[in-house]
Amino acid sequence: MNLLIDENIPGAREAFARFGSVRLMAGRAIDAAAVRDADALLVRSITRVDRALLAGSRVRFVATATAGTDHVRIDELDALGIRFAHAPGSNADSVVDYVLGVLALAYPAPRGLAGRTVGIVGCGQVGARLLVRLRALGVACRVYDPLLTRDIPPESCALQETLACDVLSLHVPLTREGAHATRHMIGARELARLRDDALLINAARGPVVDNAALLEAMRRRGALRAALDVWEHEPQPDRALLARVLIGTPHIAGYAHDGKLRGARQVYAALRAFLGAGASPADPPELRPAPAGVLRAGDCGSWQQAVLACYDPRGDDARLRAAMLDEDEGARAAAFDRLRRDYPLRREFSAWRIGTAAAPGTPVHAALLAAGFAP
Repeated sequence: MNLLIDENIPGAREAFARFGSVRLMAGRAIDAAAVRDADALLVRSITRVDRALLAGSRVRFVATATAGTDHVRIDELDALGIRFAHAPGSNADSVVDYVLGVLALAYPAPRGLAGRTVGIVGCGQVGARLLVRLRALGVACRVYDPLLTRDIPPESCALQETLACDVLSLHVPLTREGAHATRHMIGARELARLRDDALLINAARGPVVDNAALLEAMRRRGALRAALDVWEHEPQPDRALLARVLIGTPHIAGYAHDGKLRGARQVYAALRAFLGAGASPADPPELRPAPAGVLRAGDCGSWQQAVLACYDPRGDDARLRAAMLDEDEGARAAAFDRLRRDYPLRREFSAWRIGTAAAPGTPVHAALLAAGFAP
């Protein structure tokens, strides 16, 4: 069996070699010629998977090691008789960690988010987990998700109410059709409704926000802030917009090592079930994360301090800004992808133990637990 796998899926060569011959490729380089002789294709979010890619190939199984599926034409795979799998929730905690990192920077202790409200747009895997953590931290929240039919949180409200919050954090899939299409759901009209000093966080998909409208809004309203992990026209983000945002990162919010391994484990399990490969291990050691360690007492004066000790988004921001200085568009695009491919090891907060860094029963210990750290 021939498997073509995105090189950014960790442990892929060792774990998936149990099923056959493994070929690793950069996600953007995967094309029809590359997949022609493959029996299975495993990708991440930057590879467009559709009939044009797969028609005439031997592929009978496709999986994306990501939660989102907007890069896959599932209907076209169905028509070709190709089995599809994805990894729902795999990187949700990683994205929540990213958002908390941004909030820790934007609203440092001691005041933090006291007296402020966070609006969450989209209450799926990521939005729901963000809501749980912010609630535990005592942060007031409002939630907009018109597609929820059960487990509707009491914080639910209309979009206009979330737009009035101090922070607006976006966690929706990219959809282009239907009554609740999300492409440009945050456009000039919605941006005009934001508070003058609001913070907009987009760790969903770039086109959810009209980037041109956001740039114009930030030019006119100097106090408006934004943290963007995703961009229209990736891998070439608008450099003028990057120059104005508080934090700009190269689509890595979900790139914590734990989340990437979790996604790999989910697609491994799906392929194993598809093949009926009972002889292969259900939980391959290559896809198991090791413990990260214990927090230092000096890093635990507040939840913000602990969060930034484990993940400070300013590092990713600085690397992206440096990469985008090149005047050559092709070089900038390659640099954007290289930052993702060579992403430094980052662990989810849940991989870090509080240990003796904060005494149980103290407000700091409770806040660290609320932020997602292990006891």
